[in-house]
Amino acid sequence: MIQLDVDPELLRQTDEQRQLRDVLREFLAQTCGPEEVREQSAGPRGFDRSLWDRLAGEIGVHGLALPEEYGGAGGSFRELAVALEETGRVLCPAPLLSSVVLAAHALLASGDRRACERWLPGIATGTLTATVAGFLHSGTVVAERGPDGWLLRGEADFVPDGEGADLLLVAARAPDGPRLFACESDAGGVDRTPRRLLDPTRRQALLRFRGAPAVPVGDAGEAPGVVEGVLDAGRTGLTAEQLGGCAHALDALLEFVVQRTQFGRQIGSFQAVKHRLADLLVEVEAARSASTYAALCLADPDAGEPRVAAGAAAVVCSAAYRRAVAEYVQFHGGIGFTWEHPAHLYVRRARADEALFGTSDDHRLRLAGFLGLVGDRSQVVDRAASHPEH
Repeated sequence: MIQLDVDPELLRQTDEQRQLRDVLREFLAQTCGPEEVREQSAGPRGFDRSLWDRLAGEIGVHGLALPEEYGGAGGSFRELAVALEETGRVLCPAPLLSSVVLAAHALLASGDRRACERWLPGIATGTLTATVAGFLHSGTVVAERGPDGWLLRGEADFVPDGEGADLLLVAARAPDGPRLFACESDAGGVDRTPRRLLDPTRRQALLRFRGAPAVPVGDAGEAPGVVEGVLDAGRTGLTAEQLGGCAHALDALLEFVVQRTQFGRQIGSFQAVKHRLADLLVEVEAARSASTYAALCLADPDAGEPRVAAGAAAVVCSAAYRRAVAEYVQFHGGIGFTWEHPAHLYVRRARADEALFGTSDDHRLRLAGFLGLVGDRSQVVDRAASHPEH
């Protein structure tokens, strides 16, 4: 179902969501500034374990969208999106997107109650970090039956937070069809090679499986549907992070233009500056609407088609983030181009996010298919390029 008319009241923030945002913003302001982000990203884990534990224990971020029967709070993706927006605002390098969105959603979507009971409580409490392999990029992982169970062989590249994840949910080819498998880090048989990336705050790794013991999750042949659903959840979660980055850039600009003076005046009083900031505000608010609607559709499919909303939000939020970080750097002049200033961290994150779950052209092509538009690839891309606002 493609919903065109949406009640604006459904997109409003609830009191509980507003309180969650206030608590998270205050907490992250004290624990996750630019210097902390640099230090955590460069550490052996890529994130601060104590911060991770506090997010789970003191605020309950990890279990926000997980059912109560698996140790979660029983909320919806709307609440989780608020948390992702706030962590995206400060570029918190914790593996929330991989563990709490991708891996947790894969377990829930599999319908495998035993697997959910075994691993979701650990994800909810933060004692278990997890990720998915062979989802974002097609891998060459093959599952075969060994004397004591299933074994995985092959490679999966650019696995988010794959270097240190305790649990790997792997999409693999099995004799009875594509399947999803769970592989625990202490089982052995997996070589992990970190990739050097543009964005140091979101680590990825190449995984090589050498007869790694694994447990099947869900039924045979259902993996493609699970993968597609997980990717749409990932796209929706990513747009919330992008929205947070946009909001930070805009707030930083507003603070800067009232402090910086030229010719005896605040530069924020110049009409050209006002116009640029107003244009950016419009883009950020469009991104907010698109991301919020995508989260609503994921929480309640009756509100609209989740895959359509996720694709549209990915296009809008990627463009808004690109514009926001460009203005972030340019308004700050010479200091904005230095490594000492945090702007470059947001530029890196914005550029990397644009390709994490597919480029804007990829999303437009998928949307064209969902909407029943017929035409070859070049025609769709040309149309999308000539109308970027769509």
